[in-house]
Amino acid sequence: MVHLEFSGTDFDADRAEFIELARSAGLDVVGVIGGKRDRPDAGTYAGSGKVDEIAVTAKVAGAELIIFNHDLSPSQERNLEKRFECRVINRAGLILDIFARRARSHEGKLQVELARLNHMATRLVRGWSHLERQKGGIGLRGGPGETQLEIDRRLLRGRMDTLKKQLETVKSRRAQNRQGRAKSEIPTVSLVGYTNAGKSTLFNVLTGDAAFASNQLFATLDTTMRKVALPSGETAVLADTVGFIRDLPHDLIAAFRATLEESREAELLVHVIDAGDSERGARIEQVEAVLAEIGADEVPRLQVFNKIDLREGEEARIECDAEGIPQRVFLSARSGEGIDLLRTAIAARLYPDLGDEAVVLPVNAAKFRAQLFQLHCVVSETIDEEGSSHLVVRLPYSRLQRLCREAGIELPPRQDPAVH
Repeated sequence: MVHLEFSGTDFDADRAEFIELARSAGLDVVGVIGGKRDRPDAGTYAGSGKVDEIAVTAKVAGAELIIFNHDLSPSQERNLEKRFECRVINRAGLILDIFARRARSHEGKLQVELARLNHMATRLVRGWSHLERQKGGIGLRGGPGETQLEIDRRLLRGRMDTLKKQLETVKSRRAQNRQGRAKSEIPTVSLVGYTNAGKSTLFNVLTGDAAFASNQLFATLDTTMRKVALPSGETAVLADTVGFIRDLPHDLIAAFRATLEESREAELLVHVIDAGDSERGARIEQVEAVLAEIGADEVPRLQVFNKIDLREGEEARIECDAEGIPQRVFLSARSGEGIDLLRTAIAARLYPDLGDEAVVLPVNAAKFRAQLFQLHCVVSETIDEEGSSHLVVRLPYSRLQRLCREAGIELPPRQDPAVH
């Protein structure tokens, strides 16, 4: 593994994450080589002296693969493979490999395959005899040669077109599902965050689900959606999305755009942050950068600082802005401390005008009365001597106004709402 230091980078944090990525891919790391450079070398990225050092170290260690924690160009990869006589990949290639191993759903596999083919498209070149058995894959099946290369390029383009059409079908289906949720007035809350911040564990606690969660990078890739009950009596749909990471390959962002649209179309983003991460400030910026890239930068945020059980003296709490709107929640998904606070904060953000409202229904409004009971929003009911129903309902005031207007029922002006 090769990790070079350039000015303006956090060498230690990036190096640690790089090693964790390799281990998440199931690789046996036999050596990590570092160094400093002012700028990348155009031909080999690392420069001739460092390349010689890497070649000797890799040969002594018996390395079969060399990974650069940097964005190598296709020509740089080819030059390095000639020098090392073994396969060379960059950071993007490593992340793509992890995604390929972890994708479980049909949609996830389509997305990862398209991302890998996009990445591979610029790397189809004439092979070298010493790499034919080691590298394999498209471009080397029939041995080196321009004719085979052109065939592979055509097959590659055809497969990519097929995958794009299939993903368009997935995108259309997701849009239909969102329209259905909009009609039922069930808001969507999307969990986002840096990989390994604890999103899936938090998702499981909130929904009672059993989605896979593990202490490793990119433990889950496939978006899972479940209903979650809020203390207000309302419900929301909670979506657990793929984790983000520094320098997430653009091919992956493009391929996962249909999935990431769940974040862009959500009513609220719950940004899960590892409270004990010394680099959490940088992690927050990196997540925000990806959200901006997919067009989700305008969606309201609620920050959740997870893993407070690992920080001495940290307590579960909600922090609000000057207007009393929850902005941050501190909790532990593993211990459950602060989970109820998060439910309360989500309800307050989704339903800022939620309260107990008095509604009087005449006898001929039985259909509307039944509708309110079907919404499970009726707190109490009394019947007067004339048969009119005096209800106390718990709904966002704006929604109750609309329902009453559609039913032709007059709703008294709100006086002193008991907002929960």
